[in-house]
Amino acid sequence: MTSLFDPLTLRGVTARNRAWLAPMCQYSVRARDGVPTEWHLVHLGARATGGFGLVMTEATAISPEGRISPQDTGIWNEDQADAWARITAFLKAEGAVPAVQLAHAGRKASTAEPWHGRAAVSPENGGWTPIAPSTVPYPDLTMPVAMKGAQIDATVRAFAYAARRAVTAGFEAVEVHAAHGYLLHQFLSPLSNKRTDEYGGSFVNRVRLLVEVVDAVRQVVPDGTPVLVRLSATDWVEGGWTLEETVELSALLAGHGVDLIDLSSGGNDPRQQIPVGPGYQVPFADAVRTKAEVPTAAVGLITQPGQAQDVLDEGSADAVFLGRAALREPAWPLRAAHALGVPSPEAPYPMQYRQGEYRD
Repeated sequence: MTSLFDPLTLRGVTARNRAWLAPMCQYSVRARDGVPTEWHLVHLGARATGGFGLVMTEATAISPEGRISPQDTGIWNEDQADAWARITAFLKAEGAVPAVQLAHAGRKASTAEPWHGRAAVSPENGGWTPIAPSTVPYPDLTMPVAMKGAQIDATVRAFAYAARRAVTAGFEAVEVHAAHGYLLHQFLSPLSNKRTDEYGGSFVNRVRLLVEVVDAVRQVVPDGTPVLVRLSATDWVEGGWTLEETVELSALLAGHGVDLIDLSSGGNDPRQQIPVGPGYQVPFADAVRTKAEVPTAAVGLITQPGQAQDVLDEGSADAVFLGRAALREPAWPLRAAHALGVPSPEAPYPMQYRQGEYRD
């Protein structure tokens, strides 16, 4: 039986446990050109001291126009990479694996922060014209420009350059974001991809860009660096991307050097009807792990230690990503270790918390 606190090794990297921090946008850069700040050091660092095995950044843009909002972090230049290096050093010192989620927002780019309504941001207010597979806008957002061949090639290169910078900055795992209605997911889904060239139409064509990105990333990172991909398992809309396609794609990606699939869902069409509830996305991780025979991570309202352990006991996933629970409780893994009866010496307490004997 696999414990939540058993280590997990992917290629040359070992996470101390299987409770991982999910990527969550913070929208906290402000006019700093994508450079992470003290907020990111404290936010991510607190979860490392709190015992998470792998700590994932928010969606980190590979280019200026790839940001969701003007307040997003990026890793398209050296100033950003240098700022990330300070953060990754702290995460590693506290025993966590620092991981970066590389992203391009596509047609969902150039929007305001959530607390300002996520409305489109005009160029005069610091926004830009989004790019996408087709001239199909996300409702109420700016009409995107359909990408031409040169822009597609440039995007693949940008993912590769960002991955190389990420490794230089100290990240030990790289995740390609192809979920939640952002650019790579837009290419996957027939709802947003209306192209008639080699990047549209058939399954093989719609997955082509993601496969090219994965190949480019895998080529520039060390062989010992794990590459993860986050997928939306279904659009939750008739005629959209399906779980069956996700299983097929996951098996394909494994053949291109992807080490783990991170399964979420939705985000590409506001008509989605999602039956939200505890562990509602775990079956996606289970389906991919079983049918595609690829390691997976489960997400989706996993909040309690016993619930997370059940995911592993049932063989549904190899790790669990926590989001909301981790925001509420930065040291969730420490409570989970206590609740699951993990002996104190084996729990991920920082050395500073081990002075003397820890008692409740």
